[in-house]
Amino acid sequence: MKLVSWNVNGLRSCVNKGFVDYVHRSEADIVCVQETKLQEGQIELALGEKFQTYWNYAVKKGYSGTAVFTKHEPLSVRYGIEDNEEPEGRILTLEFEAYYLVTVYTPNAKRDLSRLDYRVEWEDRFRGYLKALDEVKPVVVCGDLNVAREDIDIKNAKGNRGNSGFTEEERGKMNELLGAGFVDTFRHLYPDRADAFTWWSNMPGVRERNVGWRIDYFLVSEKLAPAIVDAGIDAHVLGSDHCPVSLTLALD
Repeated sequence: MKLVSWNVNGLRSCVNKGFVDYVHRSEADIVCVQETKLQEGQIELALGEKFQTYWNYAVKKGYSGTAVFTKHEPLSVRYGIEDNEEPEGRILTLEFEAYYLVTVYTPNAKRDLSRLDYRVEWEDRFRGYLKALDEVKPVVVCGDLNVAREDIDIKNAKGNRGNSGFTEEERGKMNELLGAGFVDTFRHLYPDRADAFTWWSNMPGVRERNVGWRIDYFLVSEKLAPAIVDAGIDAHVLGSDHCPVSLTLALD
């Protein structure tokens, strides 16, 4: 089974840049997107009859938002960490027979770190939520986690240390999550692969020179680690300042 995750930075714009074609080329069973930046009724998405669509819209217009497009019907769908309590539309959870799928758009601490305290508190709640799910059945987590985990995950580690997305607090929370029983699938397969990034600044020439960050992930419960077949980064795919990431699992 193949899953894809992509922060599209505005789905309507990304559709105009080839999103639907990419979905079909990917041959994914499930596609998760973050930063849809739209409200209900603002898009007609021609993915075909095979896909069921689930949306978590932010209350604020043109902001945040997540969605899941799946060829497999879920047993249940949950919006937010608690029942429908997420006004920024950051989390969607689909329950399948063998696992939970959680797609997430983690809050940004902001350039001036004015939202760092909120981010840290949110991370603790999110980790608790995932641990509770994992007690029931294994979990697949994907999305824009808004943090470069290690020095290898960012082009200029020394120059960015302490900046939003690379603070000790954010990296610490990421490592707490992994320490709670989750696996970074890309690093599980490719522990030493450098220059593997998923986000680039819009400044001229930055993406062409691959001056990027790896902030988009697939994580899985440790009990799913033996099922990991491949974890990919489609850095060549344009349409957003992020690129798609993928995970292939061998599930019965």
